[in-house]
Amino acid sequence: MSLFFIVALPFFGALLPGLMNSAGRAATAGVTFTVTLAAFIGLLTNLPSVLAGDIVMARVDWMPLLGLNFSLMLDGLGFFFALLILGIGLLIIAYGRNYLSRDDNMGQFFTYLLLFQGAMVGIVLSDNILLLLVFWELTSLSSFLLIGYWKHLPEGRQGARMALTVTGMGGLAMIGGMLILGQIAGSYDLSVILQNRELIQADPLYVPALILILLGCFTKSAQFPFHFWLPHAMAAPTPVSAYLHSATMVKAGIFLMARMWPVLSGTPEWFAIVTTAGLITMVLGAVIALFKHDLKALLAFSTVSHLGLITMLLGTGTAFGAMAAMFHILNHATFKAALFMSAGIIDHEAHTRDIRRLGGLRKLMPITFIVASLAALSMAGIPLLNGFLSKEMMLEEANHTVLFNTPWLVPFLATVGSLFSAAYCFRLIGHVFLGPVRDDYPAKPHDPGAGLWLPPAILVVLVVVIGIAPFLAEPFIKLVTASVLGEAAEVPKAYFKIWHGLVPALYMSIVAVIGGLIMLAIFRPSLRIWDAMPRPEAKVIFEAIVESVAKLARAIILPLHNGAFSRYAAIAAITMVAVGYHAWSTGTIAAPTRDMQPANAVAIGGWLMLVAATAGMVMMHRNRLLSLILIGIVGLMVSVGFVFFSAPDLAMTQFTVEVVTIILLLLALNFLPNKTPIESSVLRRVRDTSIAIFGGLATFALSYHYMLRDAVTAPISEFHLANSYKGGGGTNVVNVILVDFRGFDTYGEIIVLGIAALLIYALTETLLGGPVRARLLNRKPDQKRAGNQHPMMMVVLTRGIMPVVLLVGFYIFLRGHNEPGGGFIAGLIVSIAVVMQYMASGFGWASARLRYPYHGVIGAGVLIAGFTGIGSWFVGKPFLTSDFTYVRIPPFEEFELATAALFDLGVFLAVVGAVMLSLESFSRLARQAGGPESEHAMEIDPSRDDPKEQATKEAV
Repeated sequence: MSLFFIVALPFFGALLPGLMNSAGRAATAGVTFTVTLAAFIGLLTNLPSVLAGDIVMARVDWMPLLGLNFSLMLDGLGFFFALLILGIGLLIIAYGRNYLSRDDNMGQFFTYLLLFQGAMVGIVLSDNILLLLVFWELTSLSSFLLIGYWKHLPEGRQGARMALTVTGMGGLAMIGGMLILGQIAGSYDLSVILQNRELIQADPLYVPALILILLGCFTKSAQFPFHFWLPHAMAAPTPVSAYLHSATMVKAGIFLMARMWPVLSGTPEWFAIVTTAGLITMVLGAVIALFKHDLKALLAFSTVSHLGLITMLLGTGTAFGAMAAMFHILNHATFKAALFMSAGIIDHEAHTRDIRRLGGLRKLMPITFIVASLAALSMAGIPLLNGFLSKEMMLEEANHTVLFNTPWLVPFLATVGSLFSAAYCFRLIGHVFLGPVRDDYPAKPHDPGAGLWLPPAILVVLVVVIGIAPFLAEPFIKLVTASVLGEAAEVPKAYFKIWHGLVPALYMSIVAVIGGLIMLAIFRPSLRIWDAMPRPEAKVIFEAIVESVAKLARAIILPLHNGAFSRYAAIAAITMVAVGYHAWSTGTIAAPTRDMQPANAVAIGGWLMLVAATAGMVMMHRNRLLSLILIGIVGLMVSVGFVFFSAPDLAMTQFTVEVVTIILLLLALNFLPNKTPIESSVLRRVRDTSIAIFGGLATFALSYHYMLRDAVTAPISEFHLANSYKGGGGTNVVNVILVDFRGFDTYGEIIVLGIAALLIYALTETLLGGPVRARLLNRKPDQKRAGNQHPMMMVVLTRGIMPVVLLVGFYIFLRGHNEPGGGFIAGLIVSIAVVMQYMASGFGWASARLRYPYHGVIGAGVLIAGFTGIGSWFVGKPFLTSDFTYVRIPPFEEFELATAALFDLGVFLAVVGAVMLSLESFSRLARQAGGPESEHAMEIDPSRDDPKEQATKEAV
């Protein structure tokens, strides 16, 4: 199966659980399981190529100029992690089906899970670091949704915010590191970067890039000092904890360190930072885990400890350390996922995770006891279980690692970490399952159905099989190790076996196990010492830092960003004028290269009218209706200016926009006072006037000097003029720019226009559904209204104009590609025609004859424009690339057919829908304010109101 399908399946599959939610829990879980199984099988179809040592590649250029391509790579390392993500994902889905209660929204849960799954698969299969960053941030967002799934729990919301904050900040740092790395290597493709070890490590920016990338890895994989977020994420449902914190999210940082190992490892900086962070995390996490009473908290800190173990192995920079890390990733995924699911079973059946309230469950829950005990013993490093093998390899590597010129430091700390690891594993078994049966459990514990215990049992089978026959896993782990090492080192010759003789690692392991038993024996006095010890609380420190940053932000932002637009405008204007004056006074200005054009009387007259209207608006702006009239005059004079400068497209657009805007603003003014109150002091008005004058003079000076000189570089208009017909098939350059060269901008603009109209509609619905409705119904007009609001002459005139305007709009639409016009202008013209019907006959009459809702018109326009752009993909062209041809159908002359016309149709519909929906929203408010409307088109109709006519109709 193509790598694109493997990555895309979870994302597209995320649409299904919500749709199947009403079909029942089994259907929802079943469709989720099927999607994951399909991706899993698709991954396995590439297994022969991976086993043969090949690298499966897939690539589609996305934004090649930015270096962002949708390129995927499947080698041994990517296959290994994808196998864990999808394989354990199948077990988690089956487990979650039986774990979640009937009150939980299963469709929502599995939607989040599939989104997270797709993001994780995207990370491990990405061959482009920019694409990897996209998936990286998606894991942060989707994990936020999963951790905070139980929204009713404050600790769930807090844990989700903490995880998003820490991993998000690390992700921002990693973006910087990745960009530096790509610049050094000259490419953002991993397959290229991994071939440039010497170039990258010799570059002076290697250390900054390394630190930034490691910040992202450490925050994601909960390494010291960022380890605190993971335990707080345990407020999530147990299936989330088992999935995110055993095989997926927390392994993302580990994966990236392994992926970058060939180019970043082997330097003193890598060794010191990664090994030290891993060792501290390993020991600290193990010590804290021992004294946790919450079963999931114990497992969370144990996860932190084992992630530190893997990080330390990768930090040593040796091939054997990398191989041991890969082996422990596999082992940790099996026994830790099984333990989390076992903890969930206990919580599900006993209604508590507090170890102090448990004990004696061996007799009550024998199946859970066997599954959890085998997984815990593996985590403790007991022989004949897989955890023992990778722990021995870790201790062997630690024994040969010298840190800070101290040969005993790493072996000692590794042994201490293993000792506490064994201790909390023994405590888990002893304090939860052993001992006498209690009579004060919150609920009567018993083994659940197979739906809950079978998924962890499958993982425990792997724990035992690998532990007894490690040679079964050896070829695959060495294949994965070869992908990690690349060309930087050879795969070690070491064999995976249970007995390696009397080696130092064995003695260190014996010390750890015996020490763990001793710690369990002295646990109670140790707990009293631990409770009495003063120690920093990471959660308190984090919250204090967040609060301090928030206070600093408020101290800086609130005085500036206080909601006063006049202050923002004043600061911006003063800054721009000051910066412009500095550039003017210190720079050099070339001599003018253009002559002033003579101004005729018409131009001067138009300019004087524009100045007069603008000055009048400034002087009389408190009269809202008069201001609106003056604004209209200004807009019309700007349209005349466009005509004068031979820009008919802009003139038509400006004119039609002005008409529609004035109508909408007149409707809005119906709900505002006639006069704007005086709120500014005299001093403030003097200040604003001075700033406006200086800003205007500066703009005039800049425009004047710019227009007298040629541009420094060739304007882009030359490209548009040269390629409008050749590339876009149209002679109207403005329209070709809108629907072809800048089609993506236009597409975004019609979406924004539609959203604005929908927001106006939503606000209207809110107003009409709240207390404002009563005020509108009781509103009394301040002036006497005309007795005939819909006069006959207005109705007759608009009925006659309607088809003519529609024909004009149709004509303007068709000619737009080669003559002034187009979908936007045509949409405004048609909108004016429809608006006139509302004005003539009222909202009630017009809306009763509405066949298509304006929401649907907007949506149809956006969809038509979007599908037109997507169509270019099928011929191997970028999104929204237009095509055209010429056809001849007798008896007509030859004419052009262009895909841009379909895109322009989408623009046309979106504009009509947005304008009319806005108008309809304001009209509904006006209708509520004015009371009931007549259902007739005219207030006075002789044929309807004449008694003789009425008698004649009744007689007939």
